[in-house]
Amino acid sequence: MINDRQQQILHILEKKGEVHLQQIKDVFPDVSMMTLRRDLINLENEGLLIRTHGGAVNAKKLNAVSGEEDAYSRRASENVEAKLKMAEKAAALVEEGRSIYFDAGTSIMCLARLLSDGNFSILTCGTNIALELVKKPDISVVTLGGLVNRNTLSVSGPGAMTFLDAVNIDIAFMSASGFSVDNGFTVSNIYECELKRKVVSRAQKVILLVDSGKLNKVLPFTFAHLKDIDAWVVERQLPDAIEADCKKYGVEVL
Repeated sequence: MINDRQQQILHILEKKGEVHLQQIKDVFPDVSMMTLRRDLINLENEGLLIRTHGGAVNAKKLNAVSGEEDAYSRRASENVEAKLKMAEKAAALVEEGRSIYFDAGTSIMCLARLLSDGNFSILTCGTNIALELVKKPDISVVTLGGLVNRNTLSVSGPGAMTFLDAVNIDIAFMSASGFSVDNGFTVSNIYECELKRKVVSRAQKVILLVDSGKLNKVLPFTFAHLKDIDAWVVERQLPDAIEADCKKYGVEVL
């Protein structure tokens, strides 16, 4: 059951879209940080927000025209705990002074939010991810151009593909909609598939963030197999058969 204080926190999120824990503390100076963290955990368990490093974001924004929750917000509210676990692991792998690529998707968005400010040079196809990263003044952000996918808020198309030919990528942090041993990492959009394939082929190191809820889920288009990647960040231990295949192809499971 949501108490009055939690209702006020939700009201702040409705107005601002996101809030930091210290801002909540300023509103409730007599309430301990531990209690406020528990409030955020309870609200996240209710599916009303997504906790981030040091705060929370609104996971229930409604489409202003139709009154229905938009596709990206629906996806953002799924498997939140798993995405945050993966993002915490992946954040430690983002290296300063390197050319980094951030794919689109809600898992990568969690990574963008958790990433501390620093001397990072990040190229991304995610419009929302770029907006999140530019809040951190020391991070250099470059975006691809193209057609925007409403489900992922990513851009793709000929312009994006051409731009990738002109840049170097040291480490690519990628996402996928599904994985199976036979079909590899899959997505539903052919243009995004082609873009992901291009990034995988150009990156010196490829790191996939794919939670266990996407195992044995097959979408129409494959952009990579285990042999094409270097590391797989997941929130829990993979099934033995998949673990064995990862070892076979030298994929580090984190």
